[in-house]
Formats: sequence, C-alpha cells, structure tokens
Amino acid sequence: MSLKPIRILTADDLGIGIAAATAGHASNRPDEPEVGIDDPLAVEALWLLERFGGIIYTGPPGTGKTWTANKVAKALTRGDTSRIRYVQFHPSYQYEDFMQGFRPLKEGGGFKMEDGHFVYMCKEAQRDPKHNYVLVIDELSRGDCGRIFGEALTYLETSKRDLPFKLASGEEISVPRNLVVLATMNPLDRGVDEVDAAFGRRFAQVSMEPSRNALQQFMEISGLPEPLAEGVLRFFDFVNRRARSNPHAAVGHVFFHDVSDADSLRAVWEYQLRFLLEKAFRLDQQGFREVQGRWQAIFPPEEGDPVEEVSVQVSAGGQVDAEQA
Repeated sequence: MSLKPIRILTADDLGIGIAAATAGHASNRPDEPEVGIDDPLAVEALWLLERFGGIIYTGPPGTGKTWTANKVAKALTRGDTSRIRYVQFHPSYQYEDFMQGFRPLKEGGGFKMEDGHFVYMCKEAQRDPKHNYVLVIDELSRGDCGRIFGEALTYLETSKRDLPFKLASGEEISVPRNLVVLATMNPLDRGVDEVDAAFGRRFAQVSMEPSRNALQQFMEISGLPEPLAEGVLRFFDFVNRRARSNPHAAVGHVFFHDVSDADSLRAVWEYQLRFLLEKAFRLDQQGFREVQGRWQAIFPPEEGDPVEEVSVQVSAGGQVDAEQA
C-alpha cells in the first residue's frame, strides 16, 4: 500500500497565523478593530479627497498621526495592502529617491534609470483605474518637499489630475485620480513653513491633538488601577495646559497605549517623556520641576519614603501659615 505524501500546513495556511490576524487591521496589533470604508476616519478622508489633492495629519508626538494614516489607507484600499506604499522623508531624501533617478546595476557596472516610489505608484494606479492606490508619506516636513516632488507638485491638485507632464528624464506621465496621497507632519518641525507654502492650497490638513477620551479608553482596556489612572489624567491635563504657552511640551495619548501597572507607567517617563519634556523646558528649569513633580504625584508614597515635615505658625491675626521644612 503506497502512502500519500504528507502535506505540512502552516498557521497561515490554517488562517490562524499572524497574516490572518493582522489582515485588514490598521496596525500590527491583532486586537485592533477591523477597518472599513464606512469608518468615520475613512468617510472624512473621502470627503476631503473630493476637494483636495491629499491629506496631511498634523500634530505633536504621540497623537496617532501615523496610526490614523495607516488606518485610512487600509480602509480606502479595503484592506488590500498591495495597493499601499509607505515612505518616510528625511533631510537627505531627494527627487531621485521619490520620483525617478539612476540606480547602480548589480552586475557589470553602470547605471539604470528607475522609477521612484511616486512614479511607481502613479503607473500602478493607471493600470487599475477602478481601485484606490495610496501613498503614505511619514514625516513630510523632514524633507525638502519642493525638491523631492519637483514638477509633480503642481499636478497633485485635483484640477490637474490626469494632465500629462514631463519628468526630468523627459518621460511623460500624469498623476491619476485614484492615487491618494496621505502624509503626517509634526507642526513644530523646522521645515513646516516650506511645507505649508508648498501644500497649503493642494492638501487638506487635519489636526491631531492629545485626546483625553482616547487616553481614558487606553487605560480602561489595559486595566490600569483606578488611582494610577486618575493620576495620569491629572498629569495629562496639567502638562497639556502648559503646552498652550509652550507647544513643545504637548504630550500625546499614544505614549500611554500599553501602560497597565506602575512599572510600565514609570518606564514611559524614564525612557520617553522625561527626554521630551526636558527638551521642551530646557530654558525653564522651574517649569520642568513643576511638571516632574506632577508626574511623581501620580504614584502613592511607598512605605519607608521620607515624610516632609511641616511647621505651622500662627500669625498675630490668628491666621495659620504652613511651611514645608
């Protein structure tokens, strides 16, 4: 009796692996809710894209800009990640990287003209006009947008989509209407003025601010004990009030996404927030000490901690004055 060969099945073959868990989700967390074209963020994006050439999600660190752009991208493509491309701008990013440029050949030496991310996505979208293609640009303000986009910048406008224009190489292309450009930006980056000038008329800007409601939801999901959660909310309110006069001090809700106990909460300060706030208050040491004190007040005093002595004096008018020793 001959035996049939054994077929080895992976977790993904059975639909229970990482690929299945993350497909159609807005992040790499399997517990994120499914995204769809009827999601409020997607509905807003579609309304804006009828009027503007793209969308910039702008806000301070930790406000979910990249998460939102990813979520909208997956909603607009109905979860087909093959129609999404991600790019991150940086100071040395150039036209040749983004549009078109020469690349060294792997064998035999010499160079070959190759399409960059933007031209590649334009051509892919033109071949498939019935579906959306999405280019997500992270850290838009870290690059020189005028230099990176070149002549394509004008043709991002909705009124100029599908109009042919020539690249520096002489090749003629157009920006199809089904190519969606989403971007993220920190409004305090140095290059923001240049971005505003280049994209002001062409892109809609959606403000992403620290959200108290989102912070509360994070802490409820993670099960952070109520006394700590109340302390975090007090600190969050305090520091973001200070950010009205010192925008660099804004603290986003995403910093607390995975906080579940006192140790993980302390780690947020020790490895992230302390550095952000020291930089924000580098010219105001008293301000930083106040913020640091508000953070320390989140945690109940541990047994054995020194107790501050308080001296009480009674004035001639019978008024009590308390003074910390």
